[in-house]
Amino acid sequence: MTFDLKAKDTQSNARAGVITTDHGVIETPIFMPVGTVASVKGVHQRELKEDINPDIILGNTYHLYLKPQTEILEKAGGLHKFMNWDRNILTDSGGYQVYSLSANRKIKEEGVKFKSHIDGSYHTFTPENVMEIQRSIGADIIMAFDECTPYPCDYNYARRSMHMTHRWLDRCINHLEKVPFKYDYSQAFFPIVQGSTYKDLRKQSAEYIANAGAVGNAIGGLSVGEPAEEMYAMTEVVTDILPEDKPRYLMGVGTPINILENIALGVDMFDCVMPTRNARNGMLFTAHGTINIKNLKWRDDFSPIDEMGITFVDTEYSKAYLRHLFTVNELLGKQIATIHNLGFYLWLTREARKHILAGDFRTWKDQMVKQMDKRL
Repeated sequence: MTFDLKAKDTQSNARAGVITTDHGVIETPIFMPVGTVASVKGVHQRELKEDINPDIILGNTYHLYLKPQTEILEKAGGLHKFMNWDRNILTDSGGYQVYSLSANRKIKEEGVKFKSHIDGSYHTFTPENVMEIQRSIGADIIMAFDECTPYPCDYNYARRSMHMTHRWLDRCINHLEKVPFKYDYSQAFFPIVQGSTYKDLRKQSAEYIANAGAVGNAIGGLSVGEPAEEMYAMTEVVTDILPEDKPRYLMGVGTPINILENIALGVDMFDCVMPTRNARNGMLFTAHGTINIKNLKWRDDFSPIDEMGITFVDTEYSKAYLRHLFTVNELLGKQIATIHNLGFYLWLTREARKHILAGDFRTWKDQMVKQMDKRL
């Protein structure tokens, strides 16, 4: 994997770059749609490719390990072939899912023992076997196994957890050297900065992760319920330390406004379930604010879903029709809303890139943040 920095904004720390892997080029900043179980919920791969058009999507190690299981993915020739997706894929390490199973898991130095949410069976994730699982899944970018701390988090717990994440990182790196690639392309490995919302811990962790010398780096443990201001403060501490010549990935973030503010702080890559999950609940993101399509006010609004027409659904269907689909619980409504939201997120990060290259990102960002911070 290579990363070329193409431009830096003079009024902020925003950057535009190009990541190149064996599955093609990723122009940054980029939003990665979440394809948890080898599928971006409710979207055909054809629509994903032709209408939403992301350079990279995300798969989930924990979920893919449980179903369809790594053996099936290996027989298929890896996740790309299994789901018929010939562009880039990133897999997270399962650390976040294990964190969210707090009632059904035990964390020890060796790894994490957890209970499957599907059938209650017990499994163990260690830094070593998570590297092997990600080799079998075959994503282009794979993540280190870490512990994601909750918010709020006691300082001593956050410190202990961070040091364990660092020790786990060393074990991931050592083990990866012994496990060859499974398919005819290479995989890039990203470690993850932790440290909760404590500036000194974030600084320590960022230094440790920077020294690991990986081809890219991630920031974890944010977007877990902390106020946006704390998220931005921690991101800033970390991006000041992480090497400039490598991509920076902020995990699990966020709203369109969060994304723009973090781009301004020097982040290159994002993923979040928000555009898809909120779509299924009738919330649409637009350049002029958010729409709750279930509201009565849209009942006889026959204007297009979004005049901007980013994807085909925006002008092919009206707000009144989409609202109707939600009121009768028709699956098509969720699909339309999902395509719209993902299309908007991709448009937003691509637009940000254009403005970074043009040199007026800061002005555009401030205007967009103001504009999007409304309920329509």
